[in-house]
Amino acid sequence: MATPVVLVAGLHATARTATVDRLLARHPGSLAVHHDLGEATRGRVRRGVRDSRGVLDTADVRLTHGCVTCAVREDLLPQLVRLAPGAPLLIVDLWDSVEPRSVAEAVDCAEARQTLRLTAVLTAVDAAAMPDDLTRGERLAEIGKPAAGGDQRYLADVLARQLEYPTGLVLHGGDEDDRELSRRVLAHLAPVTPLHTTGSLPPVTGAAVCTAELAARVDPATAQLPCDARTDEIVTTVWRSRRPLHPARLFEAVDELVTESVRSRGRFWLATRPGQLLAWDAVAGLVSAEDAGPWLAALPEAAWDLVSPARRLTASLDWAGPYGDRVQHLVFTGPDLDPARFHALLDSCLLTAEEEAAGPDVWAGYDDPFAPLLNVKENV
Repeated sequence: MATPVVLVAGLHATARTATVDRLLARHPGSLAVHHDLGEATRGRVRRGVRDSRGVLDTADVRLTHGCVTCAVREDLLPQLVRLAPGAPLLIVDLWDSVEPRSVAEAVDCAEARQTLRLTAVLTAVDAAAMPDDLTRGERLAEIGKPAAGGDQRYLADVLARQLEYPTGLVLHGGDEDDRELSRRVLAHLAPVTPLHTTGSLPPVTGAAVCTAELAARVDPATAQLPCDARTDEIVTTVWRSRRPLHPARLFEAVDELVTESVRSRGRFWLATRPGQLLAWDAVAGLVSAEDAGPWLAALPEAAWDLVSPARRLTASLDWAGPYGDRVQHLVFTGPDLDPARFHALLDSCLLTAEEEAAGPDVWAGYDDPFAPLLNVKENV
């Protein structure tokens, strides 16, 4: 039977290490594999293997074409396959700024499925640090956590993806006030993801998880977005509309929308680009707008068989004439948000009835400040 594999991710090394230590103690004979990227900017990656008693093996990993991500994935899979016969559980202890999705999908591959069974993806968070880290606008390189030379990602952006992708979250450290605030924040950002502590970890040796389903939970076209919620001072508000957005008016509103919220994401469409499903992703005042592919309504029906069942289901739930699955669906979370004011601001960015009646030929002539942003991810 295939050996279970659990990934443990997280920017907070203390929380992640405590989680890995607990798993090693709970499963005698289990092994943890870690790639240390602390010197990756100087071309060095150090792989270590340990059990509950200590380090068993270390080795330097050669960078393939200078690509840290490729080197880790290409080294990790053979190591897991090699170690699998002698371990009841394998734990992948991911470096601080590694996002779990790419590693999960590398482990859950056809060629290793007879040997390895991905059973859980956990993100460990430090209760004392996580709420503040979600508001920090520094790049990883500024805080000493880049995964490679030239890593331009932002701390809050990476943390948000680590929180929203996994099968479970693990809370560690802090005092009771820290833990309570973290629980409230996570209930808004990842409301359907189970929350555990290092003292009450979930079972990790059961059935395999489906990485396609995990991807569908976060991909813009199918994302399971949070619902309206209010917990003390934390507010999540959902804005939906069928009508197209005027690109210039939305662009003017972006700064206000993202500086008054901590996290926002969703899908939207612009009058100037009726065929494109656009992804909105913002955290800590940093926002990106990206082309996430076509709306199903923009494709010939014969092409629908080429998209995933999850994509077709989401489109069917959103479908309404005359725009098909085209929808504005944005979710904003932050302290003391005023939903009525957010909705009024976003409503003011929609086409007026007269503009909507003018039709796509007229819309195509509108000024579109988003144009430079939709082919390459940039900060607005």
